[in-house]
Amino acid sequence: MVAACPFPANHGTPGAIRELCIALAEKGHEVHVVTYPVGDPVEIEGVHIHRAPRMPLGGGDIKIGPSWQRLVHDAGLVPKLISVVRKYEIDVIHAHNYEATIAGAMAKLATSRPLVYNGINSMADELPTYGLKPAALVRTAGAWLDRWIPRTADALLLLSDELKDYLATMGIQRDRMVVIPPGIMMDAFSGGDGARVRARHGLAPDQPLVMYTGALERFQRLDLLVRAMPEVLANHPRAVFMLVNNIPNPEAREALLALARASGAADRLRIVESVPFSELPDHLAAADVAVVPRPACPGFPIKLLNYMAAGKAIVSAEGSAKSICHGYDGYVAKNEDIDDLAAGINLLLRDPEIRATLGRRARESLAGVYDWDTIASGIVCLYEQIDRASRGVRLDRRQLGRYLKGEYRPRLASRSGSRAAGFLQPGPIEYPDFGECHV
Repeated sequence: MVAACPFPANHGTPGAIRELCIALAEKGHEVHVVTYPVGDPVEIEGVHIHRAPRMPLGGGDIKIGPSWQRLVHDAGLVPKLISVVRKYEIDVIHAHNYEATIAGAMAKLATSRPLVYNGINSMADELPTYGLKPAALVRTAGAWLDRWIPRTADALLLLSDELKDYLATMGIQRDRMVVIPPGIMMDAFSGGDGARVRARHGLAPDQPLVMYTGALERFQRLDLLVRAMPEVLANHPRAVFMLVNNIPNPEAREALLALARASGAADRLRIVESVPFSELPDHLAAADVAVVPRPACPGFPIKLLNYMAAGKAIVSAEGSAKSICHGYDGYVAKNEDIDDLAAGINLLLRDPEIRATLGRRARESLAGVYDWDTIASGIVCLYEQIDRASRGVRLDRRQLGRYLKGEYRPRLASRSGSRAAGFLQPGPIEYPDFGECHV
């Protein structure tokens, strides 16, 4: 595994990499991770961590997004990765996102080992959100990366159907791409103590609590959630909105607070920073509604799986609603539609029975689809189909179909009607069979 990030870390992408490594190790595979020289000082049972050397100019905190520190650490990954591949006779290099894939491509040239690209997002969408100028040039640079970096891999493992479709428009062959979403360790979100969190923040047991967990960066579009607050507060004046963040971002924090102050809702917005993963189950247990406001997400928001595993009633923008169906196990709001986002939150806060039904269904719909045992089995099956001699991949749809779905866009088997005909839908949900879809 190549992880171009602080590792281990219990959030987002590094958290998903950690859990995948654990799942593979539990299946008897030897897993080595080559990563930055920084990360949480913890050991992961069955997983060998190799840190790139500390480089000059590579000090300081590593933030989300482009930085000189990241580039310096990326340069240190390459020699370390080549050394580890040779020393431990590695069979497959599995690189997560672009920086790791560039290092993996260099190691592939040096060692002739096959490379798997794990696509998490598209740079054409994400790079402009970091405020780099000029925006048009940045977007063009992102699209160039999208077109060429994934091509260096022998097989592409992508987190969403949207990302696969997008890369296909870049000329990448569909028969090299497989959609495999992130997994979830469901037990990690069982038994959270919501009362503890409510007491810590002075919230009454019956006080409505709307929660977002994750980064505060601009691409998460938390401005949409903050702009929806006045409409929700008009219907639920005691409600509190809590943004639970693990990596502080003072600039984003102040921008969101200023937006809340402008609408007179600042006293109902709580931004809770530096929350470790171990406390996330307690925070989610305290929430009545969990929200993903991001309208454009070519990858897969791992927070959505966390919400589902915690059995939460979810409101998600359509672009992020990768694993839920409107009216069955969540409320899917129209992208960039503040009124619809507020309507979903209002509906779920108003009706505890709907909240309970959505939360139960959301958790139940993970098993056999998004649990790590199933996901890791599918990834191992993909590894085994890579021909090391030719470094090509011939996908056996029947074998992969034992673990994977043809698409991960869930659909309702039956539908009682439109939104106007009633919100709760009877289900069940279905996924296209892998063998029936064009790969």
